[in-house]
Formats: sequence, structure tokens, C-alpha cells
Amino acid sequence: MYAIIKTGGKQYKVEEGLNLVVEKLNEAEVGQEVVLDEILLLADGDKAIVGEPVVEGAKVLATVVAQKRGPKMLIFKRKPKKGYKKLQGHRQYVTEIKVTKIDA
Repeated sequence: MYAIIKTGGKQYKVEEGLNLVVEKLNEAEVGQEVVLDEILLLADGDKAIVGEPVVEGAKVLATVVAQKRGPKMLIFKRKPKKGYKKLQGHRQYVTEIKVTKIDA
């Protein structure tokens, strides 16, 4: 059984036992269980339920493994023939979760 969820403006395919890195969940502490309720699709074998836009009554339960920062992204700006160069770095805050249960 798997589900397509939406969190942080992105969509993820999740299964039970999967570790996943998502955009930061502000209210979540390490070890706390979170409920992801924006389920776009539920599938079990040949049977699939597609939400319009979400599947009513479905939810995914996950445990927060870590609150951390993602890899460094480098932003380089340059204008040709002008000598303008600018290098900037950025690290996004992310939350690592482990999917424990998919409720239909």
C-alpha cells in the first residue's frame, strides 16, 4: 500500500517504514508523531482512490526523526564584461520523518 501526500508545496510517494526528508514542519519536535492529512492518492495493489483534490478521511501517521538543515545550495550571479560576481550560500531547514502508518 502506498499514498501520494502533499506537504510543503511538494508531493511525495510514501509507504510504511519509509524515511523521508520534507520541508520544515514548525510544530514538530523530535520523537513526536505528526499527522499528514493532505492525501492526493491511495493505492493498494490494483485498487486506487484518487482524491478530488484530497481523499476524505485518509491520513498518514509519521514520527519525526530529526530537525536539521539540508545541503548547502550555492547561488552565483555574474554579469559579463562588467566584472560583477557574487557568490551566496543557503541551507534550508528540513524535517526528517519516518512513515509509520497509512490510514484509509
